[in-house]
Amino acid sequence: MTGKERAAFRARANGLEPLFHIGKSGMNEGVIAQTDDALRARELIKVKVLLESSPITPREAADQLAAATGAEVIQVIGGVIVLYRESPELREKAAQKEKNLKQAARRAREKALRESRSNKRVKVRVTKAKR
Repeated sequence: MTGKERAAFRARANGLEPLFHIGKSGMNEGVIAQTDDALRARELIKVKVLLESSPITPREAADQLAAATGAEVIQVIGGVIVLYRESPELREKAAQKEKNLKQAARRAREKALRESRSNKRVKVRVTKAKR
């Protein structure tokens, strides 16, 4: 991943809220499964590591989550981890949605064109009679 791509993902992640917290129980199968599901549904997520109670550091947690889910670590700042994994299912849905929007716009243009052809008004110029 290039630096520009990473910067773009950091910018997108700026407005996200952390979906999960890693606390005193540390990294377990439940956290990994939830992270995997969230990455499949969203591609880009934030995870918060509670620094006071977690037995592992945020960097260790990020590396373990990335290895277990096949994701890339975008950044680790303080106790916040940003992960990204491309989701083919999500890409297909987005492509289908874009295709549907284009078809709907084309149909709307065709309908407007048909209506404008049938509603053409004949311009009649009315002049005053000379006295």
